[in-house]
Amino acid sequence: MAQLEGTCDPRFDAVRDALAASLDNDDVGASAAVFLRGEPVVDLWGGYADEARTRPWERDTITAVFSTTKTMTALCALILADRGELDLDAPVARYWPEFAAAGKEGVLVRHVLGHTAGLPTWEKPLTVEQLYDWPTATGLLAEQAPSTEPGVVGAYHGVTQGFLIGEVVRRVTGRGLGRFFAEEVAGPLGADFHIGLAAEHDHRVAPIIPATTTVPELEARGPGNPHIPADTVNTEAWRRADIPSAGGFGNARSVAAVQAVLASGGEVGGVRLLSAAGCERALEEQFSGEDQVLGAPVRYGMGYALRGRVCSWGGWGGSVVTADLDTGLTVAYVMNRMLEQGPMGDDRGLSVVMAAYSGV
Repeated sequence: MAQLEGTCDPRFDAVRDALAASLDNDDVGASAAVFLRGEPVVDLWGGYADEARTRPWERDTITAVFSTTKTMTALCALILADRGELDLDAPVARYWPEFAAAGKEGVLVRHVLGHTAGLPTWEKPLTVEQLYDWPTATGLLAEQAPSTEPGVVGAYHGVTQGFLIGEVVRRVTGRGLGRFFAEEVAGPLGADFHIGLAAEHDHRVAPIIPATTTVPELEARGPGNPHIPADTVNTEAWRRADIPSAGGFGNARSVAAVQAVLASGGEVGGVRLLSAAGCERALEEQFSGEDQVLGAPVRYGMGYALRGRVCSWGGWGGSVVTADLDTGLTVAYVMNRMLEQGPMGDDRGLSVVMAAYSGV
Protein backbone atom coordinates (compact mmCIF):
# COMPACT_ATOMS: atom_id res chain seq x y z
CA MET A 1 0.00 0.00 0.00
CA ALA A 2 1.23 3.49 -0.85
CA GLN A 3 2.92 5.41 1.94
CA LEU A 4 1.09 8.55 3.03
CA GLU A 5 2.22 11.56 5.02
CA GLY A 6 0.13 13.89 7.14
CA THR A 7 -2.57 13.51 9.74
CA CYS A 8 -5.88 11.69 9.91
CA ASP A 9 -8.47 11.52 12.67
CA PRO A 10 -9.13 7.80 13.29
CA ARG A 11 -12.81 8.32 12.44
CA PHE A 12 -11.71 9.02 8.87
CA ASP A 13 -9.29 6.16 8.33
CA ALA A 14 -11.36 5.19 5.30
CA VAL A 15 -10.09 8.35 3.60
CA ARG A 16 -6.52 7.22 4.20
CA ASP A 17 -7.37 3.86 2.64
CA ALA A 18 -9.07 5.46 -0.36
CA LEU A 19 -6.16 7.79 -1.10
CA ALA A 20 -3.62 4.98 -0.69
CA ALA A 21 -5.61 2.77 -3.05
CA SER A 22 -5.77 5.56 -5.61
CA LEU A 23 -2.00 6.04 -5.41
CA ASP A 24 -1.49 2.29 -5.81
CA ASN A 25 -3.70 2.12 -8.89
CA ASP A 26 -3.95 5.38 -10.84
CA ASP A 27 -2.26 8.33 -9.21
CA VAL A 28 1.31 9.56 -9.38
CA GLY A 29 0.95 12.14 -6.64
CA ALA A 30 -2.14 13.30 -4.77
CA SER A 31 -3.55 14.86 -1.64
CA ALA A 32 -6.83 14.59 0.27
CA ALA A 33 -8.26 16.78 2.99
CA VAL A 34 -11.38 16.84 5.12
CA PHE A 35 -12.78 19.61 7.30
CA LEU A 36 -15.63 18.98 9.73
CA ARG A 37 -17.56 22.05 10.86
CA GLY A 38 -14.59 24.22 9.98
CA GLU A 39 -11.91 22.13 11.67
CA PRO A 40 -9.32 20.05 9.79
CA VAL A 41 -9.66 16.32 10.48
CA VAL A 42 -7.76 14.86 7.50
CA ASP A 43 -4.68 16.25 5.77
CA LEU A 44 -2.91 13.56 3.74
CA TRP A 45 -0.59 13.43 0.76
CA GLY A 46 1.61 10.91 -1.00
CA GLY A 47 3.27 9.79 -4.19
CA TYR A 48 5.40 11.95 -6.45
CA ALA A 49 5.36 15.46 -7.85
CA ASP A 50 6.83 14.40 -11.19
CA GLU A 51 5.99 11.75 -13.76
CA ALA A 52 9.45 10.19 -13.46
CA ARG A 53 8.74 9.63 -9.75
CA THR A 54 11.97 11.24 -8.59
CA ARG A 55 10.51 14.09 -6.50
CA PRO A 56 8.23 13.23 -3.57
CA TRP A 57 4.90 15.02 -3.19
CA GLU A 58 5.57 17.22 -0.14
CA ARG A 59 3.29 18.94 2.34
CA ASP A 60 3.58 22.21 0.41
CA THR A 61 3.33 20.74 -3.11
CA ILE A 62 0.71 22.48 -5.21
CA THR A 63 -0.64 21.79 -8.69
CA ALA A 64 -3.12 23.04 -11.27
CA VAL A 65 -6.74 22.19 -10.43
CA PHE A 66 -8.46 23.45 -13.60
CA SER A 67 -12.19 24.09 -13.00
CA THR A 68 -12.09 23.44 -9.28
CA THR A 69 -10.95 27.07 -9.44
CA LYS A 70 -14.55 28.00 -10.23
CA THR A 71 -15.54 27.31 -6.63
CA MET A 72 -13.08 29.99 -5.51
CA THR A 73 -14.46 32.51 -7.98
CA ALA A 74 -18.02 31.73 -6.93
CA LEU A 75 -17.12 32.22 -3.28
CA CYS A 76 -15.72 35.67 -4.07
CA ALA A 77 -19.07 36.64 -5.61
CA LEU A 78 -20.96 35.28 -2.61
CA ILE A 79 -18.75 37.23 -0.23
CA LEU A 80 -19.37 40.49 -2.08
CA ALA A 81 -23.09 39.76 -2.15
CA ASP A 82 -23.08 39.09 1.59
CA ARG A 83 -21.37 42.44 2.17
CA GLY A 84 -24.05 44.20 0.16
CA GLU A 85 -21.56 45.27 -2.52
CA LEU A 86 -22.92 42.97 -5.26
CA ASP A 87 -26.55 42.17 -6.04
CA LEU A 88 -26.72 38.68 -7.53
CA ASP A 89 -30.16 39.47 -8.95
CA ALA A 90 -28.95 42.62 -10.71
CA PRO A 91 -28.05 42.88 -14.40
CA VAL A 92 -24.35 42.37 -15.08
CA ALA A 93 -24.50 45.71 -16.94
CA ARG A 94 -25.22 47.57 -13.68
CA TYR A 95 -21.58 47.01 -12.79
CA TRP A 96 -20.17 46.65 -16.31
CA PRO A 97 -22.10 49.05 -18.57
CA GLU A 98 -20.42 47.94 -21.80
CA PHE A 99 -21.81 44.47 -21.23
CA ALA A 100 -25.32 45.64 -22.14
CA ALA A 101 -24.39 45.58 -25.84
CA ALA A 102 -26.00 43.15 -28.30
CA GLY A 103 -29.10 42.47 -26.23
CA LYS A 104 -27.48 41.42 -22.94
CA GLU A 105 -29.38 43.90 -20.75
CA GLY A 106 -31.30 41.00 -19.21
CA VAL A 107 -28.30 38.88 -18.26
CA LEU A 108 -28.16 38.83 -14.46
CA VAL A 109 -25.19 38.06 -12.25
CA ARG A 110 -26.91 34.88 -11.07
CA HIS A 111 -27.28 33.73 -14.68
CA VAL A 112 -23.50 33.82 -15.00
CA LEU A 113 -23.04 31.90 -11.75
CA GLY A 114 -25.62 29.34 -12.90
CA HIS A 115 -24.24 28.81 -16.41
CA THR A 116 -27.40 30.18 -18.04
CA ALA A 117 -26.05 33.52 -19.33
CA GLY A 118 -25.97 32.35 -22.95
CA LEU A 119 -22.22 32.98 -23.25
CA PRO A 120 -20.66 29.51 -22.95
CA THR A 121 -18.03 30.32 -25.60
CA TRP A 122 -16.55 33.28 -27.40
CA GLU A 123 -18.26 34.09 -30.68
CA LYS A 124 -14.92 35.07 -32.21
CA PRO A 125 -12.20 32.41 -31.99
CA LEU A 126 -9.59 33.06 -29.30
CA THR A 127 -6.06 31.78 -28.89
CA VAL A 128 -4.68 30.62 -25.56
CA GLU A 129 -2.43 33.68 -25.57
CA GLN A 130 -5.48 35.94 -25.69
CA LEU A 131 -6.71 34.39 -22.45
CA TYR A 132 -3.71 36.03 -20.82
CA ASP A 133 -4.95 39.43 -22.04
CA TRP A 134 -7.80 40.38 -19.72
CA PRO A 135 -9.14 43.38 -21.69
CA THR A 136 -9.29 41.32 -24.89
CA ALA A 137 -11.04 38.31 -23.33
CA THR A 138 -13.60 40.39 -21.45
CA GLY A 139 -14.06 42.96 -24.19
CA LEU A 140 -15.08 40.34 -26.71
CA LEU A 141 -17.63 38.91 -24.28
CA ALA A 142 -19.07 42.37 -23.74
CA GLU A 143 -19.55 42.81 -27.49
CA GLN A 144 -21.25 39.54 -28.36
CA ALA A 145 -24.91 38.57 -28.23
CA PRO A 146 -26.16 35.73 -26.01
CA SER A 147 -26.66 32.46 -27.86
CA THR A 148 -29.78 31.58 -25.82
CA GLU A 149 -32.32 33.41 -23.72
CA PRO A 150 -30.67 34.27 -20.38
CA GLY A 151 -31.78 32.15 -17.45
CA VAL A 152 -33.30 29.38 -19.54
CA VAL A 153 -30.67 27.05 -21.01
CA GLY A 154 -27.95 25.40 -18.94
CA ALA A 155 -24.71 25.43 -20.93
CA TYR A 156 -21.47 25.04 -19.02
CA HIS A 157 -19.45 28.26 -19.32
CA GLY A 158 -16.18 26.35 -19.10
CA VAL A 159 -13.77 29.24 -19.64
CA THR A 160 -15.99 32.30 -20.00
CA GLN A 161 -17.61 32.18 -16.56
CA GLY A 162 -14.48 33.22 -14.71
CA PHE A 163 -13.87 36.18 -16.99
CA LEU A 164 -17.48 37.32 -16.62
CA ILE A 165 -17.54 37.06 -12.82
CA GLY A 166 -13.99 38.34 -12.62
CA GLU A 167 -14.83 41.51 -14.54
CA VAL A 168 -17.84 42.13 -12.29
CA VAL A 169 -15.58 41.73 -9.24
CA ARG A 170 -13.06 44.11 -10.81
CA ARG A 171 -15.72 46.73 -11.48
CA VAL A 172 -17.10 46.44 -7.94
CA THR A 173 -13.81 46.34 -6.02
CA GLY A 174 -11.20 47.82 -8.34
CA ARG A 175 -9.20 44.60 -7.98
CA GLY A 176 -8.70 41.68 -10.32
CA LEU A 177 -10.25 38.39 -9.23
CA GLY A 178 -6.90 36.83 -8.35
CA ARG A 179 -5.88 39.76 -6.19
CA PHE A 180 -9.28 40.00 -4.50
CA PHE A 181 -9.18 36.28 -3.73
CA ALA A 182 -5.64 36.52 -2.34
CA GLU A 183 -6.40 39.51 -0.13
CA GLU A 184 -9.92 38.72 1.04
CA VAL A 185 -10.06 34.90 1.07
CA ALA A 186 -6.79 32.98 0.88
CA GLY A 187 -4.83 35.49 2.92
CA PRO A 188 -7.16 35.66 5.93
CA LEU A 189 -7.60 31.87 5.92
CA GLY A 190 -3.90 31.13 5.41
CA ALA A 191 -4.88 28.97 2.44
CA ASP A 192 -2.15 28.07 -0.06
CA PHE A 193 -4.32 28.57 -3.15
CA HIS A 194 -3.44 30.96 -5.96
CA ILE A 195 -5.20 32.38 -9.01
CA GLY A 196 -2.24 33.85 -10.83
CA LEU A 197 0.82 32.13 -9.33
CA ALA A 198 3.85 34.21 -8.33
CA ALA A 199 7.27 33.01 -9.54
CA GLU A 200 8.39 32.40 -5.97
CA HIS A 201 6.10 29.36 -5.82
CA ASP A 202 7.18 27.70 -9.07
CA HIS A 203 9.55 25.29 -7.36
CA ARG A 204 6.63 23.80 -5.39
CA VAL A 205 4.46 23.02 -8.41
CA ALA A 206 3.81 19.42 -9.45
CA PRO A 207 3.42 19.57 -13.24
CA ILE A 208 0.18 18.20 -14.61
CA ILE A 209 0.57 14.81 -16.34
CA PRO A 210 -1.85 14.81 -19.30
CA ALA A 211 -4.07 11.83 -19.93
CA THR A 212 -3.63 9.55 -22.91
CA THR A 213 -7.32 9.75 -23.88
CA THR A 214 -9.15 12.96 -24.66
CA VAL A 215 -12.61 13.98 -23.49
CA PRO A 216 -11.62 17.58 -22.75
CA GLU A 217 -13.64 19.91 -20.59
CA LEU A 218 -11.91 23.03 -21.83
CA GLU A 219 -11.45 22.34 -25.54
CA ALA A 220 -13.81 23.75 -28.13
CA ARG A 221 -17.45 22.75 -27.83
CA GLY A 222 -18.19 25.71 -30.05
CA PRO A 223 -16.08 27.77 -32.42
CA GLY A 224 -14.99 30.36 -29.89
CA ASN A 225 -13.36 28.48 -27.04
CA PRO A 226 -9.60 28.27 -27.46
CA HIS A 227 -7.92 24.89 -27.80
CA ILE A 228 -6.14 24.40 -24.46
CA PRO A 229 -3.83 21.39 -24.38
CA ALA A 230 -3.59 20.05 -20.83
CA ASP A 231 0.14 20.74 -20.54
CA THR A 232 -0.51 24.45 -21.18
CA VAL A 233 -0.93 24.75 -17.42
CA ASN A 234 2.72 23.76 -17.01
CA THR A 235 3.88 26.93 -18.77
CA GLU A 236 5.02 30.09 -17.06
CA ALA A 237 2.50 32.17 -19.00
CA TRP A 238 -0.44 30.15 -17.66
CA ARG A 239 0.83 30.25 -14.10
CA ARG A 240 1.09 34.03 -14.10
CA ALA A 241 -2.28 34.66 -15.75
CA ASP A 242 -5.52 35.58 -13.99
CA ILE A 243 -7.85 32.88 -15.37
CA PRO A 244 -10.62 32.59 -12.76
CA SER A 245 -12.40 29.65 -14.42
CA ALA A 246 -9.46 27.29 -14.59
CA GLY A 247 -6.15 28.86 -13.58
CA GLY A 248 -5.94 28.01 -9.89
CA PHE A 249 -3.05 26.24 -8.14
CA GLY A 250 -3.35 24.55 -4.78
CA ASN A 251 -3.60 21.26 -2.93
CA ALA A 252 -6.39 19.45 -1.14
CA ARG A 253 -5.68 21.21 2.15
CA SER A 254 -6.01 24.69 0.65
CA VAL A 255 -9.05 23.81 -1.47
CA ALA A 256 -10.87 22.32 1.51
CA ALA A 257 -9.88 25.17 3.84
CA VAL A 258 -11.48 27.72 1.53
CA GLN A 259 -14.63 25.79 0.67
CA ALA A 260 -15.15 24.80 4.31
CA VAL A 261 -16.41 28.37 4.69
CA LEU A 262 -19.66 27.27 3.03
CA ALA A 263 -20.07 24.12 5.10
CA SER A 264 -19.34 25.73 8.46
CA GLY A 265 -21.74 28.66 8.49
CA GLY A 266 -19.23 31.09 7.04
CA GLU A 267 -16.37 30.80 9.55
CA VAL A 268 -13.18 28.73 9.46
CA GLY A 269 -10.36 28.89 12.01
CA GLY A 270 -11.85 31.95 13.68
CA VAL A 271 -12.05 33.83 10.38
CA ARG A 272 -15.55 34.76 9.23
CA LEU A 273 -15.99 35.41 5.53
CA LEU A 274 -19.75 34.84 5.18
CA SER A 275 -22.85 35.05 7.32
CA ALA A 276 -24.92 31.90 7.70
CA ALA A 277 -27.47 33.42 5.31
CA GLY A 278 -24.70 34.19 2.85
CA CYS A 279 -23.74 30.52 2.79
CA GLU A 280 -27.33 29.53 2.05
CA ARG A 281 -27.32 31.62 -1.11
CA ALA A 282 -25.06 29.07 -2.78
CA LEU A 283 -28.02 26.65 -2.68
CA GLU A 284 -30.38 28.84 -4.73
CA GLU A 285 -31.19 26.75 -7.79
CA GLN A 286 -30.51 28.43 -11.14
CA PHE A 287 -30.94 25.48 -13.47
CA SER A 288 -31.87 21.81 -13.33
CA GLY A 289 -31.76 19.60 -16.40
CA GLU A 290 -29.40 18.46 -19.12
CA ASP A 291 -26.47 20.77 -19.68
CA GLN A 292 -26.11 21.40 -23.41
CA VAL A 293 -22.32 21.51 -23.24
CA LEU A 294 -21.63 18.64 -20.83
CA GLY A 295 -24.40 16.45 -22.21
CA ALA A 296 -25.31 15.36 -18.69
CA PRO A 297 -27.96 16.27 -16.10
CA VAL A 298 -26.79 19.00 -13.73
CA ARG A 299 -28.43 21.11 -11.05
CA TYR A 300 -26.70 24.46 -10.74
CA GLY A 301 -26.84 26.77 -7.76
CA MET A 302 -24.90 30.00 -7.35
CA GLY A 303 -21.63 28.84 -8.84
CA TYR A 304 -21.78 25.21 -7.70
CA ALA A 305 -23.42 21.97 -8.72
CA LEU A 306 -26.05 20.99 -6.17
CA ARG A 307 -27.11 17.64 -4.77
CA GLY A 308 -29.47 18.26 -1.90
CA ARG A 309 -27.61 20.68 0.34
CA VAL A 310 -24.20 19.70 -0.98
CA CYS A 311 -22.28 22.17 -3.14
CA SER A 312 -19.55 20.79 -5.36
CA TRP A 313 -17.51 21.09 -8.50
CA GLY A 314 -14.38 19.55 -9.94
CA GLY A 315 -11.64 20.14 -12.45
CA TRP A 316 -10.63 18.61 -15.76
CA GLY A 317 -8.61 15.50 -15.02
CA GLY A 318 -9.94 14.62 -11.58
CA SER A 319 -9.69 17.21 -8.78
CA VAL A 320 -12.88 17.80 -6.81
CA VAL A 321 -14.32 19.53 -3.75
CA THR A 322 -17.65 19.10 -1.95
CA ALA A 323 -19.15 21.18 0.86
CA ASP A 324 -22.12 19.73 2.74
CA LEU A 325 -24.10 22.45 4.51
CA ASP A 326 -26.04 19.91 6.62
CA THR A 327 -23.21 17.78 8.02
CA GLY A 328 -20.55 20.51 7.98
CA LEU A 329 -18.31 18.19 5.95
CA THR A 330 -15.91 19.54 3.33
CA VAL A 331 -13.82 17.12 1.27
CA ALA A 332 -11.16 17.87 -1.35
CA TYR A 333 -8.98 15.74 -3.58
CA VAL A 334 -6.18 17.12 -5.77
CA MET A 335 -3.75 15.20 -7.97
CA ASN A 336 -1.25 15.72 -10.79
CA ARG A 337 -2.14 12.82 -13.11
CA MET A 338 -5.18 13.43 -15.29
CA LEU A 339 -7.63 10.69 -16.17
CA GLU A 340 -10.28 11.38 -18.80
CA GLN A 341 -13.12 8.92 -18.66
CA GLY A 342 -15.75 11.51 -19.51
CA PRO A 343 -16.54 15.21 -19.19
CA MET A 344 -17.76 14.80 -15.60
CA GLY A 345 -14.50 13.32 -14.33
CA ASP A 346 -13.56 9.93 -12.86
CA ASP A 347 -14.13 8.12 -9.59
CA ARG A 348 -10.89 8.83 -7.72
CA GLY A 349 -12.20 11.95 -6.03
CA LEU A 350 -15.59 10.35 -5.49
CA SER A 351 -13.96 7.47 -3.63
CA VAL A 352 -12.34 9.96 -1.24
CA VAL A 353 -15.60 11.85 -0.76
CA MET A 354 -17.60 8.69 -0.03
CA ALA A 355 -14.93 7.50 2.38
CA ALA A 356 -15.16 10.77 4.29
CA TYR A 357 -18.88 10.31 4.84
CA SER A 358 -18.20 7.04 6.67
CA GLY A 359 -16.63 9.11 9.44
CA VAL A 360 -19.59 11.41 10.04
